[in-house]
Amino acid sequence: MVAAIFLVVVLAALGAFMVTFSNTQQLTSAQDVQGSRAYWAARAGVEWAVSSIAAVPTVCPASPAVFNVDGFALSVTCSSQGYNESSINKMVFVITSIASSGGGVGSLGRIERSLSATVEF
Repeated sequence: MVAAIFLVVVLAALGAFMVTFSNTQQLTSAQDVQGSRAYWAARAGVEWAVSSIAAVPTVCPASPAVFNVDGFALSVTCSSQGYNESSINKMVFVITSIASSGGGVGSLGRIERSLSATVEF
């Protein structure tokens, strides 16, 4: 009888461990998918800025006040610097796009990806 109770307790503990392990795997997988979505949202911000610069290659585009892509808040910043190369005026733009969702920094569901690009016109 004692051996049977011991075996039941050990199997119950093993089952509890497997459930915890499975939940951790699912949470990690979901966060990986969200991280990928955040990357593509940040990339969309960079591409938006590059296309805006291509339309007017002398100034950085002004980021909209509210910029949401697929559920992610997007922050796009741009800085520019001009220089002269062989009597040809050139502009270099540095674009940074940050996509984030899921609450404040440090919260469990927080997902954030940052992407930078340098463009010369």
